[in-house]
Amino acid sequence: MNIQKSFQGLQQYGSLYLVATPIGNLEDMTMRAIRTLQEVALIAAEDTRNTRKLLTHFEIKTRLVSYHEHNKEASGPELIKLLLQGESIAIVSDAGLPAISDPGADIARDAIAQGIAVVPIPGANAALSSLIVSGLNTDRFTFVGFLPRDKKSIVALLQQYAAYRETLIFYESPYRIQKTLQYMLECWGDRQAAVARELTKRHEEIVRGHLSQCIAHFNEHQPLGEFCIIVEGLNDAELEKLEEASQAWWKELSIAEHVKHYESSMSHKDAMKQTAIDRGVSKRDVYNEIHR
Repeated sequence: MNIQKSFQGLQQYGSLYLVATPIGNLEDMTMRAIRTLQEVALIAAEDTRNTRKLLTHFEIKTRLVSYHEHNKEASGPELIKLLLQGESIAIVSDAGLPAISDPGADIARDAIAQGIAVVPIPGANAALSSLIVSGLNTDRFTFVGFLPRDKKSIVALLQQYAAYRETLIFYESPYRIQKTLQYMLECWGDRQAAVARELTKRHEEIVRGHLSQCIAHFNEHQPLGEFCIIVEGLNDAELEKLEEASQAWWKELSIAEHVKHYESSMSHKDAMKQTAIDRGVSKRDVYNEIHR
């Protein structure tokens, strides 16, 4: 068990601050974020060039170092060492909250394991900003983030979320947005969606409509900027139809045949997992049945 009291008493080590930065508009930088970046001994950034512009704008002169996906194995232990020596460090990403779809999550986990306080400095976040302007249900939602690269893995992952009733949130690049929307349409049908880009910037745009309408829009208008895709979850009527269809097609199959059916579009491991979900049994039961 790990219990952290961030602001009570003297800390044995330095603190690791996860500092949110603007996702576009510099006015979204909070006063607390600016003060924290001024006071820490070191700022570790995903891209030092982008962060240098931010620091210059706010006249922050704290030492800046690089920490990203490709150097985290070497840089991470060095940062932990400094924290254990009593130095406080801020982690920032290119935009938004660090540790969301970036390596900040790795150093946060390592710091916690060492008993180092990990303190959030909240601010702008693209996923939640897109959700609240989507017009879709915000009561329950699931953040998926970036999809895999190859089609087989994308389809397999989308199929896992097909029966989710929560609103689904994805990140995507302008180079893959049209294909990703098409895969969603093929896997889920023509659901309501919202596609947001360039949030808080001059060219902010939110495209709302069915998946097919969003696809048509980007076929006519070149996708530019980073995207967030919000897609409605399965409603009660659709869930009932899905359950009926699911029971209809596999009930005559053996478990081995059921798994083999899914292996045409996903890995053996994922096929066993989906089979277990369909049948309402554990994955271990499926494994034992096909390997006995």
